[in-house]
Amino acid sequence: MKTALSTVATAVAAAISAVPAFAAPTAPEQSGLLAWSFLGFCAVIIVAQVLPAVMMIIGAAMGFKAETLTEAKTHN
Repeated sequence: MKTALSTVATAVAAAISAVPAFAAPTAPEQSGLLAWSFLGFCAVIIVAQVLPAVMMIIGAAMGFKAETLTEAKTHN
């Protein structure tokens, strides 16, 4: 019982000491041109990596479909 009360008291003390952090004033974020340029560059890299992968998956699917069709024709 004593340890439970001590634990609750510690948790309440920690919560009370953290309350002023929620009241701290914050300035609105204004990302500059450099930040947006960096994010755009990252997006270009991601697209450049994803596009060939998608094309390869589509090509593999088309090849698998063509292979399945030729196997079906030879078995009939």
